[in-house]
Amino acid sequence: MAAEPDLDAVRALTLAATGGSISAAAAHLGISQQAVSARIRALESSLDAVLLVRSARGSRLTTAGELVVGWAAPLLAAADDFAAATAALRTDRRGTVRVAASLTIAEHLMPAWVAAWRVSTGDDGPAIRLEAANSTAVIEAVRSGSADLGFVETPVVPGDLGSVVVARDAIVVVVPRGHPWATRGRVSAADLAATSLVVREVGSGTRQALEDALAHAGHGDFAAPAAVLSTTLAVRSAVMGGLAPGALSSLAVADDIRAARLVPVPIRGLRIERPLTAVWLGAEPSATARKFLEVVAAVTWG
Repeated sequence: MAAEPDLDAVRALTLAATGGSISAAAAHLGISQQAVSARIRALESSLDAVLLVRSARGSRLTTAGELVVGWAAPLLAAADDFAAATAALRTDRRGTVRVAASLTIAEHLMPAWVAAWRVSTGDDGPAIRLEAANSTAVIEAVRSGSADLGFVETPVVPGDLGSVVVARDAIVVVVPRGHPWATRGRVSAADLAATSLVVREVGSGTRQALEDALAHAGHGDFAAPAAVLSTTLAVRSAVMGGLAPGALSSLAVADDIRAARLVPVPIRGLRIERPLTAVWLGAEPSATARKFLEVVAAVTWG
């Protein structure tokens, strides 16, 4: 297995390239020029390649360095999103907006939303305090007042809550590459209903969307699950391990499908799409929650 990249070294190289010098990178990072040089040399040593050419006029990337900086851009962006999202788990900042989100939304959409919020409001702006749960628990948190804003995956939102659709998602049936369905082409809705699947727990929006779609297609008497698991990661792992086919958010399995770790199985006559919805108690969300929804809309819809 290849060694994982040193993010500090990759960031130092990127800043030296964009700033045109080691000193510019050092000033941005708040460390010495010697420390920046040491990080870049360590990265060059680990890759066995010269990445940056230093001279009296500044620093410039080699061809290999240009490739590394290009490859690093999404990695560093993801790291920044991760840092912003994990900051939402802390409670020590002023003006907190309490957000409850379903697991799929919390895992795959919330990091980018929180990162954009931090950019919009600055480090001293209101914090997003995040709690992740299934959609049923999110709705109860909003109703009880323990969350100012909720994000759910359920196809139908309770009428006593205010709501707005913030994104759309599809439920995908997936199998590992060696499964018979991987090369079958299409599977009928009747076959899917008759097959024991790996699914999320009752209360999960993903499971509810699947069961509602089968019921609407005339297959409400579906087989008992092969396993009921409480996290997306557990479902993915069970499917990859060959336990049974599974039904998951397209957001959750996009990377696995691209990497051919999982194979999507088209279901004849059944396409399961659902809205992802923000909910709040009362006629309107609070002013700060409304501003957060504006950031979410800008990130999601552009």
